[in-house]
Amino acid sequence: MIESITVKGVASFGAEGQVLDGLSKFNFLFGSNGVGKTTISRVIDDLITFPACTINWKGGTKMEAMVYNRDFVERNFHMAAELKGIFTLGERQKDVLDKIAAGHKDVEELTEKIEKLGVGLRSQDGTKGKKVELAALEVKFKEKCWSQKQKHDAKLQGPFTGVRNNADRFKEKVLTEYATNTASLVSLSDLEKKSENLFGQTPVIEALVPIVDTTKLLVHESNPILKKKVIGKEDVDIAAMIGRLGNSDWVRAGRGYLDANDKTCPFCQQKTNDAFVKSLNEYFDETFIADSKAIDELSENYSVDASALQQQLGSIIASPSRFLDLEKIKSEKDLLDTKIVLNKQRIATKKAEPSQSIGLESLGEVAISIKELVDAANEKVGEHNRMVSNLANEKKALTDQVWRFVLEELKTDFSTYEQQKIGLDKSISSMEQQVIQAEAEKEKRKAEIRELEKQTTSIQPTVDAINALLSSFGFNSFKLKQSEHGTSYELVRADGSNAKATLSEGEKTFVTFLYFYHLLKGSTSESGMTTNRVVVFDDPVSSLDSEILFIVSSLIRGLFDEARVDAGNIKQIFVMTHNVYFHKEITYNHKRQGKALVEETFWVVRKHGVTSKIEKHSSNPIRTSYDLLWEEIRRPDRSVSTIQNTLRRILENYFKILGGIDLHKLCEKFVGQEKLICKSLVSWINDGSHFAHDDLCVASDDAQVETYLKIFEEIFKKADHHAHYRMMMGIQQEETAPA
Repeated sequence: MIESITVKGVASFGAEGQVLDGLSKFNFLFGSNGVGKTTISRVIDDLITFPACTINWKGGTKMEAMVYNRDFVERNFHMAAELKGIFTLGERQKDVLDKIAAGHKDVEELTEKIEKLGVGLRSQDGTKGKKVELAALEVKFKEKCWSQKQKHDAKLQGPFTGVRNNADRFKEKVLTEYATNTASLVSLSDLEKKSENLFGQTPVIEALVPIVDTTKLLVHESNPILKKKVIGKEDVDIAAMIGRLGNSDWVRAGRGYLDANDKTCPFCQQKTNDAFVKSLNEYFDETFIADSKAIDELSENYSVDASALQQQLGSIIASPSRFLDLEKIKSEKDLLDTKIVLNKQRIATKKAEPSQSIGLESLGEVAISIKELVDAANEKVGEHNRMVSNLANEKKALTDQVWRFVLEELKTDFSTYEQQKIGLDKSISSMEQQVIQAEAEKEKRKAEIRELEKQTTSIQPTVDAINALLSSFGFNSFKLKQSEHGTSYELVRADGSNAKATLSEGEKTFVTFLYFYHLLKGSTSESGMTTNRVVVFDDPVSSLDSEILFIVSSLIRGLFDEARVDAGNIKQIFVMTHNVYFHKEITYNHKRQGKALVEETFWVVRKHGVTSKIEKHSSNPIRTSYDLLWEEIRRPDRSVSTIQNTLRRILENYFKILGGIDLHKLCEKFVGQEKLICKSLVSWINDGSHFAHDDLCVASDDAQVETYLKIFEEIFKKADHHAHYRMMMGIQQEETAPA
């Protein structure tokens, strides 16, 4: 069954479209000619021709659409030389018919199963089902992934290139990386630094930090002269005294003053002799002089080497590499400077007092620290320069590491997502497989039904049925007969000549309608007559006179009764018309109390300017004074004083519409008092006035009212329009012979 139709971008329907939704078993569309009713019927008939339009079928199960409109009339009457034969099931092969019925039951059960599985996968409103759950899970995980992107996007834009502006692509990238990423896990800070280097400004080759060589300075610390007590020659006569007094440095210092003071002792001011001078000179011999020179050289070399090292470190600090830990190397230099100052002081002491044994503050640990800082910086410089030389590969490696980090952060969320997705995918796969199997089984059953139908089909019963209807309705000048090749029909006169070209428009319309009416229960092929169908009647009473109008409405209402109890293959009916009287006939339902019944919908199609609009109504939008008159006589508390007038107005309205029926002659079929009452009811119909007549019988009590109502019903019976009476009175239709 069709649940909704969207019509747009075709004929007078604009691009925004018009929607018929909430459709039911019976759907009535009223509108003037040219407002778009036929367009709607064409959309139902052949949706493929109208790609902008859509039809939603209940449970996604499409049914065969059979549409009666002017296209059907043109296609089957005007354009075709003969009418295609309508195959119908025979009634004698009961066992075959039972098998067909059983097959249809299986098809319906399979259809119901497919629809339930479809709802389980995704409900019609799109709010429930496993696929809806899966979609929600995908959205939730996508949001989790996107939050990670937003968290790190400021500093990791480069590795996220290509997926930064699309949450769906970012999630798909996460899933791809999860399956393939084998990169090592690196800290976020390192990733951010590398990203800045690689994806920031275009990187260039960096210079290495100069190697700091402390070897020369460190060598001085082991110079043996530092520990050696530099004193004079011990076998000189004054050596014993100098040794006893331990004043060698003091004597060495005073020796220079002795020479300058004309050999007068600078301490006691006594004149010395040549032997004393000779003893002094012998005491401070060549060895002493050599050791003193070694001390002087150590002092000078230490100062030179220390200054060179300090200048080199100063230059490194003044123009530091961005890979060097500047604060640490500054700290180490400060410590180095302090120790150098102290060592210079100690060397100066040694120089002043050569007999003293001294040791220097070791610079080894400071030198090692400085070397490690420089080596670490140069290692990073080397990495950077290799990266610059191999930029594309480095970027890829970093990108892999960034995604590896993202995966680690999403590990818990991904685990939950993966478990739930596996469960939902398994359920969806199972349900879809069941649908496939059920569809295959359904097609198998339908094929079996088609083969069974071929065993018990014929086109002759349709000829007989249509000819019987034509005859019963007074169409005796032509009839249908099988063509010579036996698979189609032709219209012939009594003398056997072809009648198609000489039929009136009304006759053409009526015979085509009867053809369509019988086609609803058959097929133009040897199979397919038992498929479920949606039927559309688009203005089926065009060019018909009023009497045939009511015949057509009666036939269609019979289809309503069958569909209502699911007695045939018609599951849904659309009726479209511009004829008020036909609309009232076809839509009448005594069970309706104002509001539309659950089984029906009402629509009005209008044209605003050049654009068609479809309006839904909660009740039948077409109400006439004729309806109100019948409503008055249906009321149990009807007015005694006005009942005659109400009955007369109904007879006038109805029989004037029909025409061709003389009510005065109908009165001749009554006798006695009933004849008088009949005359009183019809006496004014032809004079066009609504005033009191002298011969009117005025009802004064309930008994007389019942008499009038009885005669009123008999008038419809004798005019062969009792079906209309029963319909308007809300009386269940009588069983009639097949029409």
